[in-house]
Amino acid sequence: MSNPVFEKSPYFGQNAQRTPAGYPAYPGYVPDGGRPAARQPAPSQPGLAAGEVADLERAYRQPPAAPADTGRMTYDDVIVKTGLVLAVIVLAGAAHWVAGPNVALTMGGALVGLVLGLVNSFKREPSKGLILAYAAAEGVFLGGISAVFNAQWEGIVLQAVIGTAATFAAALFLFKSGTVRVTPKLTRIVLVALVGYALFSLVNVVLMLTGASADPWGLRTGVELMGIPLGVFIGVFAVGLAAVCLIMDFDAIKRGVDAGVPGRFAWSAAFGLAVTLVWLYLEFLRLLAILREE
Repeated sequence: MSNPVFEKSPYFGQNAQRTPAGYPAYPGYVPDGGRPAARQPAPSQPGLAAGEVADLERAYRQPPAAPADTGRMTYDDVIVKTGLVLAVIVLAGAAHWVAGPNVALTMGGALVGLVLGLVNSFKREPSKGLILAYAAAEGVFLGGISAVFNAQWEGIVLQAVIGTAATFAAALFLFKSGTVRVTPKLTRIVLVALVGYALFSLVNVVLMLTGASADPWGLRTGVELMGIPLGVFIGVFAVGLAAVCLIMDFDAIKRGVDAGVPGRFAWSAAFGLAVTLVWLYLEFLRLLAILREE
């Protein structure tokens, strides 16, 4: 799995905690072979009125409780909480944009967002407050950097938002239709690709900070292949990689719902999706900027 939000969780993914018998360790698990004892009809006991016996029989015949009734995570939980997290990001970003981009606020939001992102990623139990605080900090950062980009390339933010939304919809369709399946082989390939991309990005930042590369985007614009900036190829690769990571996020959420993980972990799922979407948006923003410089 690629997203540390899901990878580190004891409930999501193929390495989720399980009982010695191999069953998912979620609320309601019965140790005796993983099967609850068969329910017996309520016996007629001395002293019970006929109406009470009838009530017990009706209760016995009721359908089993739905996941929401037992406090387990549902898709609706994930959708609602993801909407809340994204709403906080958008509102914080819009507020910073309207107030005017501030370098200190933008860098501060990036730093706080990075720290809170790492904290939330490695926490075994989700924290609603920390996740929403991450969303606010990330929104401040995105609002500032988006305003700067839009001032230089008018309309680029709208293009990046549309590209992010379209990629999200396409990834969801590919996952729901079964066109792309998350397999151990795909997971290994994505992991190698993520490590390689991270190393390239780190080297590129070092070259830019040390002045070894005078280009505004470092190696992304300082190197060309067939007359096309390297950053275009890297950007397309990164967008595709983020899209595959979204599919893997969807798969992790599906396994979590199927396993009946506690409802509070919907916040973890929402945070994980938000992290991938923020990354995807930034990749679109950078790719479009490089293309519009040509």
